[in-house]
Amino acid sequence: MNRLADRVLALLLAAVAIGCLARIYPLVATLAWGRASVSQDAASLRLLVFSVAALACLVGALLFWAGLLPGRPAHLASAPLFGRTAEVRETGRPGLRKVFFALPLVVLAALAVDRLGPWHDGGGGVASELKANEPKPDEPRLAEPKPDEPKSQDVASTPPAVEPAPPAPPPVAANPPSTPMPPAPPQTPAAPPPEVAVIPPPTVAPLPPPPPSAPTQPDGHRDAVVWLAVAPDGQSIMSASTDHVIKLWDVGGKHLIRNLGVHKDMARTALYMPDGVSALTAGDDGEIVLRKLADGTVLHVFQSGQNGGVNKLAISPDGKHAVSGHDTGNVIVWDLVNNSVLHVLTGHGWSISAVAVSPDGKQALSGSIDGTLKLWDIDSGKQLRSWHGHEQGTYGAVFTTDGHHLITGSGDLTIKVWDLDSGREVKRFEGHEGTVYTLALSADGKRLLSGSLDGTARLWDMETGNQIAMFDSQTGPIYAVAFAPDGTVLTGGYDRTIRDWPATGGDGVVLFAGAPG
Repeated sequence: MNRLADRVLALLLAAVAIGCLARIYPLVATLAWGRASVSQDAASLRLLVFSVAALACLVGALLFWAGLLPGRPAHLASAPLFGRTAEVRETGRPGLRKVFFALPLVVLAALAVDRLGPWHDGGGGVASELKANEPKPDEPRLAEPKPDEPKSQDVASTPPAVEPAPPAPPPVAANPPSTPMPPAPPQTPAAPPPEVAVIPPPTVAPLPPPPPSAPTQPDGHRDAVVWLAVAPDGQSIMSASTDHVIKLWDVGGKHLIRNLGVHKDMARTALYMPDGVSALTAGDDGEIVLRKLADGTVLHVFQSGQNGGVNKLAISPDGKHAVSGHDTGNVIVWDLVNNSVLHVLTGHGWSISAVAVSPDGKQALSGSIDGTLKLWDIDSGKQLRSWHGHEQGTYGAVFTTDGHHLITGSGDLTIKVWDLDSGREVKRFEGHEGTVYTLALSADGKRLLSGSLDGTARLWDMETGNQIAMFDSQTGPIYAVAFAPDGTVLTGGYDRTIRDWPATGGDGVVLFAGAPG
């Protein structure tokens, strides 16, 4: 029987707690909407009272329901359960049980007083606040402008009405000669004007002069130059641009020979074939095109299909194979003799951002935008090594002349030299302040040229790792670098121009300008 009474009291206390919680929500809304200070003070007090009451009722309900509230009859731990010697007693403090029994009555009375008291706000909360802001039925509303009246923002454009001039005052008659003029009041010395603080003129620093505008030529690239290649005989240069166009330039005559070809999307790479009479170009359209240098005639088109656009392209020294890296993360080895696919190499989880072929044409390197590097056997398609070379993407890669070392540039601002036999980093070049986007190695393998998004190209000594020279374009990122036949440095980049720099450093000259903007 006592157990049933505890359960009933637990349900009653839970119901009262729910009633308190129902009153807490509109009080919280009232405080959140920032009513008048007096109303806020009253709401804060009521919120505190009902929060404490709700918590107390919930605690009492749990204690009654679990049978843990002191005052319930219980057997002594050492007494038998049955017989004359069985003893029971009320454990704990019976007064606490009476307090929890009276608690719901007190709280119910408080809810009733709060609901019907003079401070009752008709439900409180957001709804009453919104209604308080609405005009009452007998209050006039603000007059809205009529359709033919200009609104406030139109007043400035409406000519003001011309008011009639006020009537001129009547003329004042001169005093007759017989009437003496009243004596003039004594002149009081005028007060000196207040001193005005003299503010010296500010010194304004002038803006630095803008960089000299680069020259333009009508047949130049209309967008960034992202690739440069020098012909084996040193007589011409090929360039690829985000304007989709591949251009062939005459170095000696400093003029455009021809537009060699146009891709359907951004052109990424343009490479001379070892035969000296053809070129291989690639772009975001997923096509690798073999073209004749003499007139740009298309000899063959290699389609990457579902492997995606061609980000980077490299050719073996004997011209028998090409390796392409794609934005799907796949690497394709092409047989240029039979015009077929030799291997589709998978394993990268991210877009390919660098590829290179070893001097003996037997190995290929691929780098991804996640910094992962993979070494492949070209003939078998087998992966020889995989390692995480950089903290960010690899955007430039070139084998050394001995074929046992690899140089990579990265978005982590470093250039690293790797021993391919052990897979360890053996040297590091640092100095760029932006992503190292492209690399080129001199023919003798003694100098390394790097181009960066920081707008500079830098020349490095491969033996010591020291920086030999820096070339600052001052016109934006450099995306392409190459060594000219005479040892000077060529760069192409964001400003659409191809520049020639002295190898010892200093100012460069615009070799081939971009088209007018």
